[in-house]
Amino acid sequence: MAGNGRAWLVEAGLPARAGVGLKAEHYHAILDQRPDIGFFEIHAENYMGAGGPPHAYLSAIRDAYPISLHGVGLSIGALGPLDGAHLSRLRQVAERYEPGLFSEHLAWSTHDTAYYNDLLPVPYDRETLDRVCDHIDQVQEALGRRMLLENPSTYVAFEQSSMSELDFLREVVSRTGCGLLLDVNNVYVSAVNHQTSPEAYLDAFPFEAVGEIHLGGHAPDTDDEGGPLLIDAHDRAVDEAVWALYERVIERVGQVPTLVEWDNDVPEWSVLYGQAQAAEAIMASVSRSRRHAASA
Repeated sequence: MAGNGRAWLVEAGLPARAGVGLKAEHYHAILDQRPDIGFFEIHAENYMGAGGPPHAYLSAIRDAYPISLHGVGLSIGALGPLDGAHLSRLRQVAERYEPGLFSEHLAWSTHDTAYYNDLLPVPYDRETLDRVCDHIDQVQEALGRRMLLENPSTYVAFEQSSMSELDFLREVVSRTGCGLLLDVNNVYVSAVNHQTSPEAYLDAFPFEAVGEIHLGGHAPDTDDEGGPLLIDAHDRAVDEAVWALYERVIERVGQVPTLVEWDNDVPEWSVLYGQAQAAEAIMASVSRSRRHAASA
């Protein structure tokens, strides 16, 4: 359902606080400690089974905290049609846990019957735009809720691209009514890899469409010519450069639900919780500065 008439879409939202990705390693700590945290985000594909311990733990956590649902397997940018069975399972997870937000990646990870572990980039041209918009329309109609589309981390640029990434995202939002998930780490990774300015990218970002922010860690590497290359690894703490960009964003838009991703080499709970507290501290500091400026 493109264009107008989206009153049927569920837009529950999340508290404008920091959250973290829910990991099995932390189930017990969360239920024992009941930490003061804004929300937890789950990868939909981890909960597409019918039952078992993961659902038991998630149900207990969902009773106490808001949930954000993040997909990694829809392959929104793929050449072929969406997987109907996968979309049906996704809908069942959404109906079961009633997430405040649902998001997916501007990427592809399937081709015919092949499934890849990587989220691969798309060219920014009219053909890809039409296909991505059609897929997002199908997802939103199937789920009955607005979807947030995440900006990618990229390592290569396509010669066939006929528009910028930001123009592509604006067009998708305009045509589908979806929102955007702003991944600040992805912005920084892509900017370093393509030798562009992350600040300029963010200054031009369509913030009016942003429903959630992601932060995460990246791994330094080098390209074939010995130049700097960053990998969106999600295996370490948020980099100081990314924290600085995040503060720049919050100064621009105010408090927004913010998720800290840490998917590999997962640390103990206290470390991940500390990252969420750091994000909340930035939001609180910016809020205080705004109030002070308003009262001056």
